[in-house]
Amino acid sequence: MCLAIPGRVENLEQQDGMLMGRVDFNGIRKMVCLDYVPDVQIGQHVMVHAGFAIQIVDEEEVRQFHQLWRQVLDSAPDRRQEP
Repeated sequence: MCLAIPGRVENLEQQDGMLMGRVDFNGIRKMVCLDYVPDVQIGQHVMVHAGFAIQIVDEEEVRQFHQLWRQVLDSAPDRRQEP
């Protein structure tokens, strides 16, 4: 099982023969390999696993992901409090 996180592509560039891009994950920006999604455009969202974009997704899918992730976080016990 893997966990992929959505991010928005901010730029595209070639590095050592690979398509790379800076992807914004809600303010955290990382360089990601985009070779598996060669048709991606700046401004589109991609699902990223282990530094590789594995799928292009639309904004509705990203919204649903964030909504579900918020539900998971809200239902988890608060580990910062002492028992």
